[in-house]
Order: sequence, then C-alpha cells, then structure tokens
Amino acid sequence: MTSPDSAAAVWRLMFDFFMHSAPERTESLRKRGLTPNDARALSSLDDSQGRPIGELARQWKSDPSNTTWVIDRLEKAGLVERRAAPDDRRVKLVALTAKGRRTRDELMAEFRRPPREITMLDADDLGAMERIFTKIGAATTAGGGER
Repeated sequence: MTSPDSAAAVWRLMFDFFMHSAPERTESLRKRGLTPNDARALSSLDDSQGRPIGELARQWKSDPSNTTWVIDRLEKAGLVERRAAPDDRRVKLVALTAKGRRTRDELMAEFRRPPREITMLDADDLGAMERIFTKIGAATTAGGGER
C-alpha cells in the first residue's frame, strides 16, 4: 500500500498536467458551442436506449433542474432528443441523435488525442503508464466509479 503523501504527490502532478492540457479540450468544446457539462452529457448517452433525466442527475451528482437545463440546451442544438419510455409513456428518456453521436465521437477523438508531452515518452514509460491506468480503470469500473 502506498503512503497518503505519495498518492497525494502523484495526484497533484497528474492534476497539474490535466489542467495544463485543458486549453486543447476547451478549444474542442468552444468550436462546437459546448461546455464541459455538455461533453459529460454527450459521453453519458447513447442513441439506442436513452436514459431518464433523474438517472443522469444521480450519475452526475447534479440537481435535476440543472440536468434538465443541460439537456434542454443539447436538445435545442439537435444533439439529443427526448423519447417516451416504451414501458411507461409518462417517463421521458434522453438519447443522442445522429448529430449528437457524430459530435460526441468527434469530441472524444479530439479529447483522446495524446498531448505532445505524452507522445514524447519512451516505450517503457508509456508501458508503465498503460499498466497503471489499466489498473485504475479496472478499480473504477469494479467500484462503479463512486467516491
């Protein structure tokens, strides 16, 4: 087990790097007229099933009225649509439109393009990072991503 101080130091370095690389992500959002919350919404949705706003609000740990506001913005932009749930027409599900799916896929491709600082690492360092983030990702998935 690692010490709390060591974990804090590593997290600080990671966070600082993510903040340093934020302008590229911000530009990807800006050119589409989107916000970070819009990107979170797009990445949380698909075009097949759809999800109720209440479920999205719980996942995002957000007030349902704020979640509704984000969904309203995305709906006006043609990125999402509300559909009646097949088993209860009173329940509205939010799903991506074809335009929303394309936008999400383009955005994620840009977000996932490695910054220069990562591409300059040697194979050993990249391998170590891949092992570490694979382990972190597995723990996040197993724990439901909750803190």
